[in-house]
Order: sequence, then C-alpha cells, then structure tokens
Amino acid sequence: MAELHPRPAIPFLVASAGIATFSLMDAVMKDLALALGAFNAVMWRNCLGALFMGVLFIGTRQRWPAAVVLKLHLWRSVVVSVMAVSFFWSITQLPLAEAIGLSFIAPVIALYLAAVLLGEKIGREAIWASVAGIAGVAVILAGRFSGHYTLGQLWGVAAVLFSAIVFAYNLILARQQAQVAGPIEIAFFQNLFVAATLSFAAPWFLMPMPVDKAPMLAGAAVLATISLLLLSWAYARAEAQILIPVEYTGFVWAALFGWVFFSEKLTWPVLFGTLCIICGSLIAARAKPTPVNQVEIASV
Repeated sequence: MAELHPRPAIPFLVASAGIATFSLMDAVMKDLALALGAFNAVMWRNCLGALFMGVLFIGTRQRWPAAVVLKLHLWRSVVVSVMAVSFFWSITQLPLAEAIGLSFIAPVIALYLAAVLLGEKIGREAIWASVAGIAGVAVILAGRFSGHYTLGQLWGVAAVLFSAIVFAYNLILARQQAQVAGPIEIAFFQNLFVAATLSFAAPWFLMPMPVDKAPMLAGAAVLATISLLLLSWAYARAEAQILIPVEYTGFVWAALFGWVFFSEKLTWPVLFGTLCIICGSLIAARAKPTPVNQVEIASV
C-alpha cells in the first residue's frame, strides 16, 4: 500500500515554522555573540547541541557510521566552524535583516563551486543568477556606503560575504553528506565535531559559560534542534521546488526580530538588494533542481 503524504500546504506551513524557529535562534545568537563574543556563543551552543542531539541519536538507536562517513562529518564540521563564527560575528556588526539578505547569495556562489569541484556545466541560468545576485549585493553595499557607517560595519559586510562563500562550499558537502547519513546523525556529529574543532582555539578565546547566559545558550541549541526536525519532516513530505521559497521568509523574520529585540530599522537599499539576491537564488534553484538537503538549512 502506497504511503500517504499530507497535502503540500501542510509541509509548507511546517517548513515555514522551521525557518521562523531558526530565525529566532539567530536573534538569540546575536544577543549571545554581543555578550560573550561569537566564538564563545558558537562553542557553547554546539556543546549543548551535541548533548541534546546525542540523546536523540541514542534514543532513536542510530547506527554508528563507517569511518569514511565520519571523515565527511569531520571535514564538514571544520567548514561549518569557520562559517558559523564569521556569520555570528557579522551579525554583531550589522542588522539581522542586512546580514541575512547578503547571505542569500550563497546558492548563486554554489553554482560556480559545483562547476569547479563537481565538473558541472555553467549554464545560462547560472549567469543570470550571478547578475541578479551581484546587483543585489551592490545595492546593499551602495546603501551602506552612502549612509553613516563604521569600520566595524564594513568588516561585518566582509565577514558575512566570506561566510556566504564558505556556506556555498558547505552546500556541496551537504549534498554528499545527505547521500550517506540521516538528519539526526548529521546534526549530532556536526554539533560534536564543531565543538571539538573550536576547542583547539579554546586556550586563547574560550571563557567559562556564564550562569546567567546558560538558559539562552540552551534555548539556542533547542531552537536549532526543533528547526532541524521541522524542516526534516517537511522536506520528507513535499518536493523541494515547493519548499525552497520558504527559506526566504527568513528575511522577514530577521527584519521583525531585529526590530523587536534590537531596534534595527529596515532600509530600502537592503530591501531592494535582498529582492535582487532572492531572484538570483531562485534562478539558481531552477538551474539546480536537485534539492539541498534539509539539514544544511539548520547547519549554522
């Protein structure tokens, strides 16, 4: 008997809730990064995330992966470590909406990385996606340069663009990872190995977990886990082409949470530039019909 899947509207709503949950986690992480520094916020969140996902890993009786799969988990975790610290540092310098908008250029960059690393052909869609994405970044940067800005904010722009490049490579790894492991396994080992990777810099940067910030750190880890599970459920029950646009609702949530929690204003250059980048990303998604695995959405 064929398995019955819910109507697309239900996975769409569940995925939307997953993106909203993850966006709230970004807002929590911004507060933590401002208070503790990006390194400490990422380190302690992943330690707690490894604990929570470890319980799920054992509770659902996941099988221990083969050595070759463990190596892939480890390498992607190293990449995610660099990406996460740079992104969460960037949002201490920039409004949430602006950082999220700039980060949307990652799928466009991924097209070219796929051509270089996987030998895939660069088609007409990739070129148009690049034009739209670069135009969007240019508009946002023009708005940033035309207004009042600090050196820290310019470094924040550089950090989020660097994070987007690393995230694009992360998408390539995620496609490889999704073929050999499930979401719970990926999330557990990613949290564990990210914490292990960052521990090499701990003697210079790590500070003890402040007791007053422990609930927020635990909350960030729980929000990331809930988001992962919601998105995993949705992507297992609806086609990627239906759910891909859901990712861009993250900009709306970032603008809302930035305004509510940090009194950040949304400017027209950021709004228009993000629209251009989203158009480029949608063109990129059309050029790459193979879905990005749901795990990568909650990888930061």
